[in-house]
This record gives sequence, C-alpha cells and structure tokens, in this order.
Amino acid sequence: MKHIIVGTAGHIDHGKTSLVKALTGIDTDRLKEEKERGISIELGFAHLSLPGGVRLGIVDVPGHERFVKTMLAGVGGIDLVILVIAADEGIMPQTREHLHICRLLHIPRGLVALTKRDLVDPDWLEMVGEETRTFLKGTFLEGAPVLPVSATTGEGLEDLKAALAALASEAEPKRVEGIFRLPIDRVFTMKGFGTVITGTLLAGSLTVGDEVVVLPRGARSRVRRLQVHGETVERAFAGQRTAVNLPGIEVSSIERGDLLCFPGALHPSTAMDATLALLADAPRPLKSRTRVRFHLGTSELLARVTLLDREELEPGQSAYVHLRLESPGAALPQDRFVIRSYSPAVTIGGGIILDPAPPERRRKRQEILDHLQVLERGSPSDRIEQLLLRAGAAPMTPEGLRGASDLEPGLLREALTGLLAEGRIVGVGGGREEEAYLHRGTYDGLTGEILARLGEFHQQQPLKDGLAREELRSKLPGRISAVLFGRLLGDLQAAGLVAQERDKVRLASHKPRLSEAEEAAKGALEALYREAGFQPPGQEAALQQAGPERRLTQAVFFRMVDDGTLVRIKDDLYLHREHVERAKDMLLTHLKAHGSIGVPTFKDLLGVSRKYAIPFLEYFDQVRVTRRQGDERLPYR
Repeated sequence: MKHIIVGTAGHIDHGKTSLVKALTGIDTDRLKEEKERGISIELGFAHLSLPGGVRLGIVDVPGHERFVKTMLAGVGGIDLVILVIAADEGIMPQTREHLHICRLLHIPRGLVALTKRDLVDPDWLEMVGEETRTFLKGTFLEGAPVLPVSATTGEGLEDLKAALAALASEAEPKRVEGIFRLPIDRVFTMKGFGTVITGTLLAGSLTVGDEVVVLPRGARSRVRRLQVHGETVERAFAGQRTAVNLPGIEVSSIERGDLLCFPGALHPSTAMDATLALLADAPRPLKSRTRVRFHLGTSELLARVTLLDREELEPGQSAYVHLRLESPGAALPQDRFVIRSYSPAVTIGGGIILDPAPPERRRKRQEILDHLQVLERGSPSDRIEQLLLRAGAAPMTPEGLRGASDLEPGLLREALTGLLAEGRIVGVGGGREEEAYLHRGTYDGLTGEILARLGEFHQQQPLKDGLAREELRSKLPGRISAVLFGRLLGDLQAAGLVAQERDKVRLASHKPRLSEAEEAAKGALEALYREAGFQPPGQEAALQQAGPERRLTQAVFFRMVDDGTLVRIKDDLYLHREHVERAKDMLLTHLKAHGSIGVPTFKDLLGVSRKYAIPFLEYFDQVRVTRRQGDERLPYR
C-alpha cells in the first residue's frame, strides 16, 4: 500500500476541519476549547483510503495567525497540500502566509478546495475561482485543480477524492533507505502503555524493539509498540503517520519539536550553515545578526542569522547564512526550514540546511562560502571530498559521511570508490580497524609533518637513533589519534621513508656517525664503566673523567644509553650492559639453587654496598627478573 501525507493549509474559519471530517468521517478537533470556540488550536490527524491501494494520512492545521507555529509543526514532511479557501471570503492573510510556508518547504504538489460553495451563487463562485488562479500564478500550485466543495451538502467531495488520488499517484515514495528520523508533533500518555509520541516518519523505517533516542535531550528508550493510522504494526516506514510507544521516558521529558532517531545518527548543534531566501514581499530587508524564529521539522527555536557575504539581505534575494541557535537543534543536510520575524511573528523566508554542525574554530569567510557552494551545488563526490577536507585530521567513517551528507548508501559507496581511484582521498582503515577516510591533502600534510619533525630532530640530535613515538605524535598538528598515527607510520615505513625500532622512529636515511672526538669520548666512557664493574661512578663524575668537552661527551653518553651500551639502573646510576648481564646470571644462579635472596646475600654476592645492591634489585624487579615478597626476592615466574 502506498502511504501519502496530505496537509491542509488556509485561513481561520475557512472550513479545513469540516472538510477533513466530510472526507474521512474523523473530527480532528480533539480539545474542549476547540469544540467551544469552533476553531482549531492544535494539530489534528485523520486518514482516508482511496482506490488503487493508496492510504492518505491527513494533517489538519490551525488557520489562526496566533497558531502559525503550530501549522509549521504539521506541514513538515507532507507530500501534497490542500489549500483551503472559503468561497464566501476568498483570499485572506493566512491564505498567503500558509502558501508562502508551503513554497519555502518545497511541498511539491497540491490542489485548492473552494469550500462553502453552498453559501454563494455560481457567479460569485466563478469570480473567486478566477481570483484564486491569478493568485497562484508563479507558485507551485499554478495550474493545480481548483475544486468547489461543500462539507455541509457533500457536493464536490467525490471530485476532490479523485483529484487527490491522481496527485497521490504522482507522488514519489519516501526514502525507505534514508536515515530514520521522526519529528515529534504530539506527546501523551496512554493507560497501560506509558509515553506515546506521534509524527510523520520522514525517512528510513522503525521496528518494534529498535533502540531510539530523543534529541536534543538525549533520552533513550526501546520501541515497545508501533501504530500507523490506529493499526498496530511491527514496522513503520517513511511517509507514514506513526505513533511510537516509548517505555521508561516520562512524558514531561519530551515535547513537540523534539526529534526521534537512532543513537548516533544525528547530533544536536547550536550552529548551522544554510542557504536563506527572503520572501519578495517580506516587510523589510534582513540585517545580519537579526534575531528570528527558526522553524525546523516540528520545532520552533530562536536564532540569530549572520549573513556571510553581505550586511543586509533585500526582499527576494538569497544568501548563505550562519545560524546561531539559542537552544540545540538536530538536522541533516538538505533539510528545509522557515524563519519568521521575532516580533511581530510573520513568515519572512526559508532555506536549506547545508552544514548541520559546522566546526567551532574560526574560519576565513571566503573559505566558508566556498565550502557551502560545494555542499549546495556539488556532485556527491565533490560533497564527500569537501566534508573530508573540513574534517581535517579526524578520519570519517562511511556511517559518519552518510550522516553528514544524507546520501543514499549506493551513491555514497560510488562516490568513495571514485574518489579513491582518483587519489583525492585515502583509506586509513581496514584490517582490524574500522573503515575510514582522510582527504588526500590532509594525509599528505600529516606524512609531510612527520618527515619534517624527524628531520629537525636528527639535525638537533644527530647521535640519537630516533624520536620516541609519542613525543613525535605530540609534535603533529590536530591531535591525531594513536590509531591514525600508527597507520601513517606504517605507510611511511612501507614506502621506505622511515624506520621503527622498539618505541623509536627515525628517517630511514638517518645513520648516526660519530666524529673522531666523539669516538674518543665513547671509548673513554666505555672503558670507565667496564673497569668500574658493579660500582660505577655517577653520571656527572663519569662525564668529567671522559673528556674536557662536556656537551660533546654528554651527547655521546646518551647515545650509548640509546644503543644499550649503558643501562640506566636508577636516577644517575648507570651500568655497562655486560655487568648487567653478569649480575643477572649470578642472581638467577643463586635463585635456582636457593629459591630466594635478600639484600644482604645479594650485596655479598656482588661484593657491593647497600648503596648499589638495593637499586640493582629494584631494577631486576622492574624488568621482571624477580619479584619482591617481604624482604626477599623470588623468581618472577
């Protein structure tokens, strides 16, 4: 069955609710106040089955100017509109504003119902019909059916149903493969079930048992029950009016304007970049940083509009804008919005979200404009490349790219394959790591930085084998992750540009070579530590004895530490590696024979004082030759 969402629009008291009741038999005025006053205050919902397997979900919106924000909450996601104009009054202020809103939200099709035809004579009806057709010229309803009807007598209702069926057959199906989201337009409790929310399922599908999150608050639940048009179902699809039972969430923690989606699919943000078109009949130009009412999905948020390429937007003009929201909202690229002036609240324009969560860092204005132009007009490949360029040193997964671009999975995969083949992006995942991508410029920049930092280090420390991995990572821009850093080093090593030895990284071309003076200092230091046995001098004393040029001798000393000739025991206590191995062999031989050893015995074994014996034993504990138990040392294993 094909599901189509139909919305009403039009001025107060032009008969929208009566028309819906005549079509469906359902009275959408639920509130006592609505019954008493005879006007719609809240959204109403009905449904109608048509021949050919078409099911209409009808959203009836209030027409009073005070409730335009409620109307806006109801028209998001509709496939076609019934613009209701009373034949006895004709075009009125909310007729114009509601039509503006439908145009700004790019509702693709619709028709006009001239209600209350039983209250006027044929000549008047014909005149109002011509006036309506003239009014609709240049809009998406130009040439649409204009059908006189009477909710009282039933005259014209069958023609209206036939026209709705024809329009419904033209409507494109909603994106079942899209990212699931449902803007909430109603929330209530049902005895025995708890909290229930309703809304129009914009894209994707929802199944009983799915885990969901309510944004921007972040409350999580698991779907217990689903209904579509009052019928219990296991799964709801895009384009359906859906009621969702959410156990474990208090009704007070959800409100109209919140968004239901899967965890991690969308992220609340207080900033969005977009296009904005100011209506040609807007009362005045829009100045940059003007405070407005921002309508997105079913939400109304306060925001400030910053024009990115001018200080003032004239009626009828369009521009790129930065929206700073006073409370968080959640959107996907290509979502449409409407803005109304803060006071008086009048619809003045609308546009398309291009970047639902732009980076907080300061950017050059032209850079932002170029970025938005690609997001607005670029091919899928161009948009993906632009998103990766903006992401910098933070690799993006296919799932993240899908959420940032709202591309269907097939188009996204095609774009990634093409970009990889052209060398415009680089895959940095695979194997055990999650599939992820970097922009080629970012990748080349990071690998270039690694090589440059290593070159600088070798120039400053020519005797050292290499730079510690973590120290090298800390010198790179962008705080790159350890996983990405490891991938970059692996690629550079595979290309023969760097070498990794233990925790050190060096340029593959770097080979430490000692000068004649340095070789002499090395020989003196090695002889000194060899002869000292288990009672070596302190570092400072060794440097003084090895040669007159302290800086040169110190550099050679640490070079000998790096290559393992000297082993640091503790603080400035170093031992020649031959003596470390000799002490280890003596220790293990004793442990094999006696099972344990204490400080006094070890001291006598090596012929040293406690000054040396205790640090030596602590060193062997540290390298897991021994383990301490009370005052004794036992074999580590």
